Amino acid sequence: MKIPCAIYRGGTSKPIFFLEKDLPRDTKARDEAVLAAFGSPDLRQIDGLGGADPLTSKVAYIGPPSVRDADVDYTFGYVGIRDPVIDYTGNCGNTSAAVGPFALLRGLIEPQEPVTKIRIYNTNTKKIIVGEFPVVNGEFDSEGEFRIDGVPGSGSKILLDFLDSGGAVTGKLLPTGKVKENIKFPTLGTLTVSMVDAANPFVFVRATDLGMKDDATSDQISADEPLLKKCEEIRSVVAEIMGIAKREEATQKSPGVPKIALVSPPTTYQTPKGKVDARDVDVVARMTALQKLHKAYAVTGAVCLGAAAKVEGTIVNEIYRKVQPENPPAVRIGHPSGTIQVEIETRKENGGLILSKAALARTARLLMDGNVYLPGR
Repeated sequence: MKIPCAIYRGGTSKPIFFLEKDLPRDTKARDEAVLAAFGSPDLRQIDGLGGADPLTSKVAYIGPPSVRDADVDYTFGYVGIRDPVIDYTGNCGNTSAAVGPFALLRGLIEPQEPVTKIRIYNTNTKKIIVGEFPVVNGEFDSEGEFRIDGVPGSGSKILLDFLDSGGAVTGKLLPTGKVKENIKFPTLGTLTVSMVDAANPFVFVRATDLGMKDDATSDQISADEPLLKKCEEIRSVVAEIMGIAKREEATQKSPGVPKIALVSPPTTYQTPKGKVDARDVDVVARMTALQKLHKAYAVTGAVCLGAAAKVEGTIVNEIYRKVQPENPPAVRIGHPSGTIQVEIETRKENGGLILSKAALARTARLLMDGNVYLPGR
């Protein structure tokens, strides 16, 4: 059995794209086919297209729009590596960067030169993402001088604006209505956390509260199994508080959402590509993906952290306002591969805070367009 697909590098991720119509309509049969295409479950994903890493085990389904003000529907999934599960709870911002180019490749939208704009309906979060990407001779032009940390070389700039992204999964920018709170965890005791839902739901924790040094390297964090277990314990408890999954089922049934980020004040630290200077960032953050350290930082994570920086009283806001008392729109985030910047605008409405703009830039490139062959069953 063969299924048409395309592999893109979208931002710092490498998802596999399918047209909805090319997959089985039954959701169970669809997921079985996608798991087989990735070679899951298997820690090496040796018999499929998955790259045995959370950043390369992602899938996107693209189809005609189901809402009036969109050009395409886009469904995202974290494909389990060791477990036969696909988590559709949240979105991936890096994958979102390649949705427009893929939709153009498959003829779902008409090219407009020099820039094509697309309105993407993310079915996971029920939110609209506006993308803009360069087009030359009717095709996506991936060549350019724009660079993002975590990706070698350069490419053309793809702009993304996550419209009204507050409450993407839980329905509220602050899922519990509190900017920060003390939560008692089974083995960790009581910790102060901030829970924010913008583009994806996150729990933010001070890195030092888990015994991590602010300038810890990615290798040190990746090798710290006790730290990663602490992160998963926090994430699982918060999953139940947010109403996403029961604590004891979160790792299995919702391994990708909510997410957790450990935040620190600006500090100078080393990345695999060189040094990040404390003067170039407003906050340093490390997050996990499928219980492993994210080698860079998720786009949706940047949106959520940027929003948290603007919400008075959150853990992130306390760090950010010490560095940026004048509160500029851009939030500069240091991560294990370098930096990422997101522009955030908020407004007050009906006594609450609305996230009116969450924009940033990515790059993308088509790596393969063809068919994946599934094993016989």
